[in-house]
Amino acid sequence: MSASTLPQTHDQLASILEQVHLIGRESIAPHAEAVDRDARFPVEAFDALKSAKLLSCYVPEEFGGMGLTISDLSRICEALALHCGSTAMIFAMHQIQVACIVHHALGSTFFQGYIRDLVEKQYLLASATTELGIGGDVRSSLCAVNVTDGSFTLEKQAPVISYGEAADAILVTCRRAPDAGRNDQSHVLVRKEDCTLKPLSGWDTLGFRGTCSSGFTLTATGAAEQILPVPYAEIHAKTMHPFSHGVWSSLWLGIAMDAMSKARAFVRAEARKTPGTLPPSALRLAELDTVLFSMRGGVYQSIAEYNQLLREDAPDAFTSNYGFALRTNNLKIATSQFLVEVVGKAMIICGISGYRNDSKFSLGRHLRDAYGAQLMVNNDRILGQSSTIQVAMRES
Repeated sequence: MSASTLPQTHDQLASILEQVHLIGRESIAPHAEAVDRDARFPVEAFDALKSAKLLSCYVPEEFGGMGLTISDLSRICEALALHCGSTAMIFAMHQIQVACIVHHALGSTFFQGYIRDLVEKQYLLASATTELGIGGDVRSSLCAVNVTDGSFTLEKQAPVISYGEAADAILVTCRRAPDAGRNDQSHVLVRKEDCTLKPLSGWDTLGFRGTCSSGFTLTATGAAEQILPVPYAEIHAKTMHPFSHGVWSSLWLGIAMDAMSKARAFVRAEARKTPGTLPPSALRLAELDTVLFSMRGGVYQSIAEYNQLLREDAPDAFTSNYGFALRTNNLKIATSQFLVEVVGKAMIICGISGYRNDSKFSLGRHLRDAYGAQLMVNNDRILGQSSTIQVAMRES
């Protein structure tokens, strides 16, 4: 069992979460409005997260990290989202890339050294999986990595590379070789100093504006040892697919919880105006809590199952476990839909105070971020995958 799968004690996790909330109050929340308004990278947030060594929290202890589990990490994503959805999303995306290296590349001398450098220097990792011509199908690539004499070259037209200009490295999916099929993919670590990013598109969106997810033509060179030593198909099944949906759902839960908190504060303020008489919105608040209960239960249950599978480390736990893949798809679809419902109901409770941008009960940013959740790997694409799994699955 690797250090990254060892369970943390309650006290250890509580201490980390206390630190995260402190960073949230002092370095994240005060700048969240400006990050959203200006669609800028949350510099203050990541300066603080790096100082706390939280960018390497999923790295095993033997390599200098904290050795957190996916369950621990999901709680951090949830906590960050209480303060700023964009910050939480960037943190989650970074940890997905860290997990790809931790789960699949630490048998490599190069990646052992790189992960130690990441711990020391708190590198920020981004991802380039989508590509012009294939849309959001991350299991298909047009571009290919060319390897000659121990070096590689690569060029990819990526319509979205979240926080690409702020990242220290980008993990890129591509065909394994120029003559390989679209689904025969590799995963390549591209360092900032070895690549150029030529802008393709900007990032002026409704929500998650601080993720700065512009499009670029990425051109890179590097050593062949920077290619992860296992096929991307394996990385996707064990890590990219379940880890992404797990940490995304966790931060969406955090956004929903903050919306619930604002609705509760509004109802309390209304109740103080009429002592002894509950305002009509109190009933809606109780109703909203039942929706949040279902959302939280689904997230925690799914994360616990994934954590258990990682601890067991069975060879075929992910490659042939269609039931788990289906439940992972259901997690993403359900939580992204719950998020819109929770924030929408919270806004109705808060009324015009939730609708206004200049109110302490404002839910505009929450609502705009919420609608982005269903578009990150579009729910229709995931439902299409799930329908295929449903037809192919046999009753056990």
